Amino acid sequence: MKPSNNNKPFERYNPLNDFLFFKVMGEKGNEVQLLSFLNAVLEHSSTYPTTGKQPIESVEILENQSFVKDIINGKSCILDVLAVLTDGTKVNVEIQLSNQGNMERRSLYYWSKVYFEGINEGHDYRKLPNVIAINIIDFKLFPGENLHSRFNLREAANPSLILSPALEIHFINMVKWRKQAEKDIVNNPLHRWLTWFDERSPPELVTEVVNMDSGIKAADERQAYVTQDDEARRTYWSRRKAEHDRISGLNYARRDAMETAARNALAEGLSVEMIQKITGLDLKTINQLAESDPD
Repeated sequence: MKPSNNNKPFERYNPLNDFLFFKVMGEKGNEVQLLSFLNAVLEHSSTYPTTGKQPIESVEILENQSFVKDIINGKSCILDVLAVLTDGTKVNVEIQLSNQGNMERRSLYYWSKVYFEGINEGHDYRKLPNVIAINIIDFKLFPGENLHSRFNLREAANPSLILSPALEIHFINMVKWRKQAEKDIVNNPLHRWLTWFDERSPPELVTEVVNMDSGIKAADERQAYVTQDDEARRTYWSRRKAEHDRISGLNYARRDAMETAARNALAEGLSVEMIQKITGLDLKTINQLAESDPD
């Protein structure tokens, strides 16, 4: 792994790095770990009680993405995991670590793309497969403390009535996972997976869940194998840097927008306290903006 400065311990590879996630979960030969993860997500999302589904017994991985050097090293690279279950249901897993303000519609777009491609011209609409989209995110999106949100098309006045099982979209929030006080790695397989996915998990806890779960052990061994390759490591760090730069750019843009809003509010005569409430900027920053105002 890449060593850090000041003789600190080596940093753990982040399993949610888009490139590494694909190499560990999205290539043929990765069925054991993907099957384990999908069962962990669907079991604890009320999918089984609602639809009567049984645990997934097998999965076929569809390799629908190629890695091109000039794209990998560029600013944008959309990687996903696409698989089909034994009953024909397609599952798309996406990783998004930075909030670009489009996650809900982005997920709907990918869901619709997989759904639309499930039928050929002239075929019966009834042959369109159900599609499950699973999004693992690392930023705030929905209010509340629920780390796992699941959406279907439901009747407004009677939510128990589902229009069709064709659409099912999950959001798993790593920010809320880290804040969750009680983590049950013994009885909850999804908690075990999130422990392994979280690069901030203590090493001894990661070792514990690896030893507890054969699917996670397979993923851990695959990750160790992938990261032995020099080219794979270079790609990993390139993608990590690109994601870091993207997050830094988004944070700078948001900060700049809030400071502009604060200046406008100051010009309108709003109080510093009210501006803080509106923008979320600290009082010191707002006062500095007031002092730097040429008027």
